[in-house]
Amino acid sequence: MRIEDLKTKLLTMAEDDLRVRAELVASGELFEGYNERMAAVHKKNGESLDRLIGEFGWPGISLVGKDGAEAAWLVLQHAIGSPELQRKCLPMLKKAVEADEIPAAQFACLEDRICVLEGRPQRYGTQFDWDGNGVLSPNPIEDPEEVDERRAAFRLKPLAERIKEVRQRAAEEGSEPPADFRKYIKEREAWARSVGWR
Repeated sequence: MRIEDLKTKLLTMAEDDLRVRAELVASGELFEGYNERMAAVHKKNGESLDRLIGEFGWPGISLVGKDGAEAAWLVLQHAIGSPELQRKCLPMLKKAVEADEIPAAQFACLEDRICVLEGRPQRYGTQFDWDGNGVLSPNPIEDPEEVDERRAAFRLKPLAERIKEVRQRAAEEGSEPPADFRKYIKEREAWARSVGWR
């Protein structure tokens, strides 16, 4: 595969992901658990990304441009049903940050996502979910009093600012807290075990 084809493939995968997400937001289906259609897109894209990484390594800015690198990260970040892929790519993203091949925030978001999916506190406060009071909030954070310092080191906005943005977007999209929080948590934990996060 040529580099031009690699970039086109990455952009197409990201576009497919965002198109399906937008359709599910419009229908209200996105907020009823992990939608099967969305999961299928994430699985297919994750498998394709894994093959591309095997051939080219992590597709950073110098290889596929800023938009191609952003697309690769989005596909990886959404591949939540592929624990092996996300875990394998975390050190690749760390090296890519050190080489100025991707924004530092991308590494922070993936590290947090892995922590949350494994049932551990996140470090940077990038991952959100509904809490027991029906409020969209950051998942538990390790040493929360120092989170803004860690966020700043990775060029992330202060957490309070990000919380406002996330809640505003959720309201605009019509996302609402689960009707049965205990059932929601139970199903989320069962899913995490079923795909190998726990």
